[in-house]
Amino acid sequence: MKIQSDVYTIILLTLLIGIGIIVVSKKIDKLDPYAKPKGFAGAVILGVQSVYNMVSNSTGKKLADHYVPYILVLWTYIFLANIISLFGLSSPTANYSVTLLLSIITWVMIQYVELKYGGFKAYMHSFIEPIAVMLPMNIFGKFSTMLSMSLRLFGNILCGGIMMQLIYSACQSLSNLLLGWITTSGTVFNFMAPILAPLLHAYFDLFSGFIQTLVFVTLTVVLVGNDIPEEIKK
Repeated sequence: MKIQSDVYTIILLTLLIGIGIIVVSKKIDKLDPYAKPKGFAGAVILGVQSVYNMVSNSTGKKLADHYVPYILVLWTYIFLANIISLFGLSSPTANYSVTLLLSIITWVMIQYVELKYGGFKAYMHSFIEPIAVMLPMNIFGKFSTMLSMSLRLFGNILCGGIMMQLIYSACQSLSNLLLGWITTSGTVFNFMAPILAPLLHAYFDLFSGFIQTLVFVTLTVVLVGNDIPEEIKK
């Protein structure tokens, strides 16, 4: 049942992103190109420009156009997946299969860039650097980035969800302690949750979700940029 729920959430999230892209694109098409962007469309343009600047600083302006679309989709998907629990849905990024798949896509792109700009010979030689005995460690090193990125995102989002469940349980216990004497069962409506939970949601869902998105995206951009020669970036 948990896996089925996650699949439905992922499908819903994908549909929402697709609809959002269509709506935003139509709003941007209607903007006056000579007027200063404002409102929601202006905020979207500012966000896209910020992502473009981050990518171009790492990969160079010549190659930024190739990677910005993926980074934008990655940023949007992970952030929305992290905060969707605010709406009563299970967060897809609290499922390791989702974070692992995202990390695999990023890892494949990193290997592609390394092969493209370093060459097949240099890529294979990197497994025995500085000496051949380092082959097992270098193989592990190739995959360690993928594992660490997936585990970091998964662990933080899962822990945030667990913390909020514990907080809601604590709020229920506090509510029972304060007003449980008015009922024979000793259980009352969890009236403390609306008082205490919103501030904690702001941290565990919004703030933590944003930080984890920023970390994952930044690592992706930096690791891709590190394998691009400086002469190509200029």
